[in-house]
Amino acid sequence: MNRVFTVVCGVLLWVSSVAKDSPKFPVSAIPEALKKDVHVVMREDQMVFTILSKSRATHHVYQAITILNANGKRFAQETVGYDKLSKVTSFKAAVYDAEGMLIKRLKSSEIYDQSAYDGFSLYSDNRIKAIDLSQSTYPYTVEIEYDVEYKYLFSIPDFYVLTRENCSVQHSSCKYVFPKALAPRHRTYNIEVKAVAEPSADGMETLSWTFENVMPIKLDPMGPDLAYVLPHIDGAPTQFEYDGYVGTMDTWDQFGQWVSSLNQGRNVLPEVTKQKIRALVAQAKTDEEKIKILYEYMQSKTRYVSIQLGIGGFQPFEASVVDQTGYGDCKALSNYMVSMLQEVGIPAHYVLIRAGGDASPMDTDFPSSQFNHAIVAVPNKGDTLWLECTSQTNPFGYMGRFTGDRKALVITDKGAKVVNTKRYPADKNVQSRIADVSVEATGDAKAKVKTTYQGLQYENNYLDNAVHLQYDDQRKWVQNNTEIPSFDVNSFSLVNHKDKMPSAEVVLDLRLGRFASVNGKRIFLTPNLMNRSTFVAEKVDGRKMPVVLESGFIDLDTIRYHLPEGVYPEFLPDPVKITSRFGEYESSCVLDQHGLLYVRRLKQVKGQFPAESYKEFSDFYRSVNRADHVKIVLLSKT
Repeated sequence: MNRVFTVVCGVLLWVSSVAKDSPKFPVSAIPEALKKDVHVVMREDQMVFTILSKSRATHHVYQAITILNANGKRFAQETVGYDKLSKVTSFKAAVYDAEGMLIKRLKSSEIYDQSAYDGFSLYSDNRIKAIDLSQSTYPYTVEIEYDVEYKYLFSIPDFYVLTRENCSVQHSSCKYVFPKALAPRHRTYNIEVKAVAEPSADGMETLSWTFENVMPIKLDPMGPDLAYVLPHIDGAPTQFEYDGYVGTMDTWDQFGQWVSSLNQGRNVLPEVTKQKIRALVAQAKTDEEKIKILYEYMQSKTRYVSIQLGIGGFQPFEASVVDQTGYGDCKALSNYMVSMLQEVGIPAHYVLIRAGGDASPMDTDFPSSQFNHAIVAVPNKGDTLWLECTSQTNPFGYMGRFTGDRKALVITDKGAKVVNTKRYPADKNVQSRIADVSVEATGDAKAKVKTTYQGLQYENNYLDNAVHLQYDDQRKWVQNNTEIPSFDVNSFSLVNHKDKMPSAEVVLDLRLGRFASVNGKRIFLTPNLMNRSTFVAEKVDGRKMPVVLESGFIDLDTIRYHLPEGVYPEFLPDPVKITSRFGEYESSCVLDQHGLLYVRRLKQVKGQFPAESYKEFSDFYRSVNRADHVKIVLLSKT
């Protein structure tokens, strides 16, 4: 829902000329400790955000960044966004060599000004100014300064003291300037420096933080989201105005009231549509059946197209427009869905959420604009139904990795409330495989495999998209995602089950060339046909961060092996059972009257675990890997 943009403005000093004998930012002036194990050093990183009124603000950024090697090259590039409600008033930059001598100063012709085309917006007034000061000789220093004026006040840009690993800071500062009556709110994370409050010119107030000689942070693998780890400051206004819409956001209720004001009067449907949707649900016996009918009707009638014009980045266009044109963005399609449900007497709520499989978590204690998407929540006898309205293929009620199991803001008639979207526990995310494999004396084999992917595993390797592809593209998916070293596909099928807990079946008929190794009278084969764990936890010394497993799942494999005539097992591995706080693993291989039966079960649990448990986590998967790659030895009687 929220447009992504860079907010910029303020007032700091830019040195307009540098004499050739006056070095600036020589690398030798950096303390040695700040250069150790880093790619870049932030010599200066200054941000000033000034609130002028409820509807005007400026943002000023000044940075000097020494880039020590090619891994820091991206810091030589900068992009500043603007639109019809904002204006880039200044953009300057220069480059200095290792001794601090001026290499070049940015020319206006080197600033690329273009539409911020995102690939899916039908209309957008978002634009960007971009520069690239990359050099081929390291180290060098880039100096960048820009200002942007805003004809609104809605958000305050985050200020990150450290933006990533392998980065240190020599000096940085963050300052808010504001009238006392419009004092912003702020929240600090992983910061011990206290804010300094003091009066400014013209009766304004200031709040500032200053940082010096900040050492690089070491990020541990399998750690928390960066929002929990990196030192940063979040800010937000209390009173604000965006494109004529006035509001307050010091509580979620007040923020929700402002969102409701944007949506007000936009739920009116044409009379002919009202009649049609009432007819569609006339024979439905339950509310859930009605909701499903209208959701699938919406999917068949509309497509997702983003429109970002002014307040349109936050306000849906009318339900009647969606009905007429057949397209809309997440806000418009969600509003359309709510409008249809209301027409048949089913209350539904517009919901703001931060979507994406790698989206940072919502800070529920800091009311502010934190969202990039809109969905719909429908109360249903204590079991809320969640509707993703931008997909034409999404199963009814399925949120998945895009918006599942996270905090969201439900907009109600009275304001808003924070809720958690649908959770997907491990026992719902199941990959279940049954295979029948006939092994030949040559080591070749034939296999018939049926794998069912359920819950979040429905999205494995984009299977949820593959089920809707044409035959040739589905065949490519099978070729790319069948984890057997050598095989030919005789036939296959992909079957989709669009339930609230969706699943898909992949059925394969395969020819396996050289599946087993033959050495004299012995045949060696790995009984784990196509689900062998290869994960190796990165070695970490002195870990400080907790271990985070983002999802829980269960994998089940049952593989029946038919052996060649006159061949019997010389070696069968012992059953394996591994239990840890991170999950469970069991595997066994037994001989019966039908041949060999291999059974495997792996469960991983979702959660956050103490830093000292990382070795146990590493040992767990090392043991799983070892068990998954064990071989059976078959011996010929002849």
